[in-house]
Amino acid sequence: MANQLWARKPLSLLLEEMVGDHRLRRVLGPVQLSALGVGAIIGTGIFILTGEAAHDRTGPALMLSFVVAGFACVFAALCYAEFASMVPVAGSAYTYAYATLGELFAWIIGWDLILEYAVGSATVAHGWSAHFQEFIPLFGLDKYLPFVLSRGPFDYCVTVSNGCPHTGFIATGAYFDLPAILITFILTVILVKGIKESASFNAVMVGIKLVIVLMVIGIGVFYINPANWHPFAPFGYTGISFFGHTLFGETAATGQPIGMFAGAAIIFFAYIGFDSVSVHSEEAKRPARDVPIGIITSLIVCTILYIAVSAVLTGMVPTNLIDKNAGVVKAFEYVHLPWMQYLVAAGAMTGITSVLLVMMLSQPRVMLALARDGLVPKAFFGAIHPKFRTPWKSTILTGLFVASMAGFLPLTLLAEMTNIGTLFAFVIVCAAVLVMRKTNPNANRPFRAPFVPLTPILGILTCLLLMFSLPAENWWRLIIWLLIGFVIYFAYGRKHSVMKHYLEHEISTHGISPGGALATDIDLKDPGSPENKGD
Repeated sequence: MANQLWARKPLSLLLEEMVGDHRLRRVLGPVQLSALGVGAIIGTGIFILTGEAAHDRTGPALMLSFVVAGFACVFAALCYAEFASMVPVAGSAYTYAYATLGELFAWIIGWDLILEYAVGSATVAHGWSAHFQEFIPLFGLDKYLPFVLSRGPFDYCVTVSNGCPHTGFIATGAYFDLPAILITFILTVILVKGIKESASFNAVMVGIKLVIVLMVIGIGVFYINPANWHPFAPFGYTGISFFGHTLFGETAATGQPIGMFAGAAIIFFAYIGFDSVSVHSEEAKRPARDVPIGIITSLIVCTILYIAVSAVLTGMVPTNLIDKNAGVVKAFEYVHLPWMQYLVAAGAMTGITSVLLVMMLSQPRVMLALARDGLVPKAFFGAIHPKFRTPWKSTILTGLFVASMAGFLPLTLLAEMTNIGTLFAFVIVCAAVLVMRKTNPNANRPFRAPFVPLTPILGILTCLLLMFSLPAENWWRLIIWLLIGFVIYFAYGRKHSVMKHYLEHEISTHGISPGGALATDIDLKDPGSPENKGD
């Protein structure tokens, strides 16, 4: 059992899984992959989380929060790009961990990715609903959406402000968020139909969204009042804690750290788009070239836009008046530009739809990777639709799960639940680069992360710093989620693992001991190299 837990998956076994009925179609080029990344990154971060973070944690220093989060992302992105070019199959950080750190670590990160994508999708669906409700009054349709169907039954307040008479949980008087549930079901149907149609649909939405974002920057800059940038950091420049105990900076009434670093830890959620690009390596036409291009291009574009929109938002509206649910839209209402208010609401809906599409697209593919390895039931999670060639059963299950959370849980709670999983995934990938460079220095790397070991070490340190800036309850949620995952793994996954049967077969056939080479070594050399010819 112990050797199975640490057994690393050979690349040859990974590539064999791409053959036959379980193969996904290679239809995505660098432009579509970049659009997927931009579609995932820009949306919730710019249109929702900027207001949430600026109002409660950072003030105008949100600009620096995005810089800090962007730096952490650069290091992780370079590590992701290297692994995506080496191991071009579905699974993202899960697959990379299996090839480098062993089955147990692979399961941990795969289970963590489920938390990241599923809860993140619910966060985005919640944001879509908020902007939908800002948009429909233009057509007089708001009268058809009763208050009791407009939001979840409770909210969570970090600070006292409009709509928050006290900190902590407050009852809203509503039943559930109907628009969030409906958009989730609509996108589930689109995703079941097929990846090519989904990517084309997403590319159109990304184009519209970028135009709206550039308009926000280009028009909003004329309504900036520099006085709103003073004080620049009303909550301080730190906000660093350790398991809920603040080490540097201020603390909110709820006990949560506040400040520039605390804001960076919260808005880091908005950067998970670039790693979703690597999930689709198996569907890329030329993964060794296209995936690194898609990851790095989408990250650079989005970081610049985040900083610009943050500067405009905090310059247009005083910190204490920034709306938490639809900050950018409400900013134009504040400066009395109703036509921009509705235009931005429409653009935000488009942008947030593309984010939700990409995240719900990625979730079933992580489950597909787990199913291929026998860690979850393959008959369900590994089922590929005979016509659409999509993991349709797990896509439908994802839709039901996301709709349930989006309909009943508040934005703040959902966003914070996602962040810890995102950062944890990045730490694992950066660590895996160090392991791979040590254990497989001659492996074929179509894309190499520069300045190793400095790049992955800085990635690990910056991500850990942000993880320790999150409220304590995030750690407990992560721990509980991982414990549930361990129960599933040891009760089902370990017994049905493909790697277990593979090792048993090789041991019985070749007489290799459980601690031998097959249990620990992986083959990542160039298939055309002399070492692999004739194998």
